[in-house]
Amino acid sequence: MGVLRKLAWGFLVLGAVGCSSSRQAVKADAAQPGTGGSGKMEALTTSVSGPYVDEELGFEIIRPSDEWQLDVSNERTPEGLAIPVVLRHASSGAQVVLQVAPAVATPTQFAERLAEGLRQQPGFITTDPVPLSLSDTAVGFSFKVGDNVHGRVAVRDGQEGRVLMMLATWPAQAVPGDLLNVDALIEGIRPLPNRKPPPSKVPQAAAP
Repeated sequence: MGVLRKLAWGFLVLGAVGCSSSRQAVKADAAQPGTGGSGKMEALTTSVSGPYVDEELGFEIIRPSDEWQLDVSNERTPEGLAIPVVLRHASSGAQVVLQVAPAVATPTQFAERLAEGLRQQPGFITTDPVPLSLSDTAVGFSFKVGDNVHGRVAVRDGQEGRVLMMLATWPAQAVPGDLLNVDALIEGIRPLPNRKPPPSKVPQAAAP
């Protein structure tokens, strides 16, 4: 869904500060793939016994089943928007794209801007953003493109200074079980706890 990516980038251009540092991901139960700068997608063929963890961008993904293929991307814009992974469900045709953006706005503001932008695109129909149970600040909305594609956007706070945006699409003929599978995956995408600085060590006075 290139339109969704362009809308998110446009939002950041208006108020974001560039962030060009490279990232390194830690994959649980998997060998680490190469990290070229070409934006090439690489399939991660691992079991779902452990989460996919990206310590640099501060998130983890717990897939509900091994039917979800996780493709790692190095895509990043000069404005600081990263698209680290794309998840695909072959049997249903569903896809979930994760975007990690600088927190130049609240999740509600991101969702409102994205919904407004999609309504201006030919063939797009969207609902209004509503609160989600993912977190206290999470919001989201649904959309459809013509008669063939339905989708959902969920936005939540990430680690300090970041926002996580999940962009899900699936064929219009998908069955209810497919939608539950998408919801379960979105619930499994969450920020890592913020790291706490180690406690300072106070020298102990020597015993008399």
